[in-house]
Amino acid sequence: MIDLRALRDDPDRLRASQRARGEDESIVDRLLELDSGRRSALARFESLRAEQKSVGKSVSKASPEEREQILAKAKTLAADVKAAEAEAERIAAELDQTLSGVPNLVEEGAPEGGVDDFVVVEEVGTPREFDFTPRDHLELGEMLGAIDTERGAKVSGARFYFLTGVGAMLELGLLNMAMQQAVANGFTPMIPPVLVKPDTMEGTGFLGAHAAEVYQLPADDLYLVGTSEVPLAGYHAGEILDANTLPARYAGWSSCFRREAGSYGKDTRGIIRVHQFNKVEMFVYTHPDRAHEEHLRLLAWEREMLDRLELPYRVVDIAAGDLGTSAARKYDCEAWVPTQGRYRELTSTSNCTDFQARRLNIRYRDEDGKPRFAATLNGTLATTRWIVAILENHQRADGSVVVPEALRPFVGRDVLEPIDKK
Repeated sequence: MIDLRALRDDPDRLRASQRARGEDESIVDRLLELDSGRRSALARFESLRAEQKSVGKSVSKASPEEREQILAKAKTLAADVKAAEAEAERIAAELDQTLSGVPNLVEEGAPEGGVDDFVVVEEVGTPREFDFTPRDHLELGEMLGAIDTERGAKVSGARFYFLTGVGAMLELGLLNMAMQQAVANGFTPMIPPVLVKPDTMEGTGFLGAHAAEVYQLPADDLYLVGTSEVPLAGYHAGEILDANTLPARYAGWSSCFRREAGSYGKDTRGIIRVHQFNKVEMFVYTHPDRAHEEHLRLLAWEREMLDRLELPYRVVDIAAGDLGTSAARKYDCEAWVPTQGRYRELTSTSNCTDFQARRLNIRYRDEDGKPRFAATLNGTLATTRWIVAILENHQRADGSVVVPEALRPFVGRDVLEPIDKK
């Protein structure tokens, strides 16, 4: 939720943000109109209520001749106060509803445009040249006894899978490695709930444009999370944090669930785009004026993981129209996938400024002791999809896969061998 005071002071900033996102600029004028109408209606209500109280006090002092006239006036005022209050509440509700649909203000410097207008910040490493025809991750996974999509579909339907044997070990090792790195960098490890209440899901901005991708359990009025960002954002909802504890950094390990609505026919092979996966997610609460620097730190920690796994990747600055509701700026790290001949997203880190904190009422006290909304940020440190890049980039001609050196202590072996060799 954007700051109404800031909107009044500088409406052109929101107009520019809406243009960068490809969204409707006229929403700015509508918000200003509703904000002005709400304040006018509230002022009228308070004025009438003050007059009502004054008239009420005068009844006992009035003469019998005046009392009937004053009581009639009090009755009229009571009706006027009730109507004014209803009008103020109606406009306030419309303002809140309109405001809830407005995305975060885009950070200055973010690229304008849509999904294809990202800017490549840097390419790291050189894609490997194979002296054999590389196999894709699913073929490798089946040879290694690591991935079983057929039985996943039998049990749960399309876009589900089993990670078996070394596949399970690889994922557990990867996530443990990520969690260990997070703890070494001052993060508190968390295993959060994966079912959340509507106000938590709404507060993080996932029930807007992306609502169709969220699994809902109507009988329980709960939602399955698509990222542990959601419960970690709700962790301090309604609280005033001690400023001395900021930045407060959490690393959440959770299963994640996404309906992948609108992606029919895309990435149906293997485990690139699935309905359920596991992830270690970094989440930070910090001072708003330190959020930009914290964002770059999250990106650096993501890159550290990719470097340790010896994966060629690129960093991209996501265009405003592809940011999502809550993000003011987002960087993705995309790893090279040899059999596709292109880069695919493995990590994403977003600076959500004070947008989520306003919706969830998360504050801290500034130096003057006044409550101020915090900033929130998030970033992926490892997820199931990373297995795709690890298998394909580190494969050998016989179908075996060399485990990156930094990952070996967590997996318990140096090489994953095809099961038909044993």
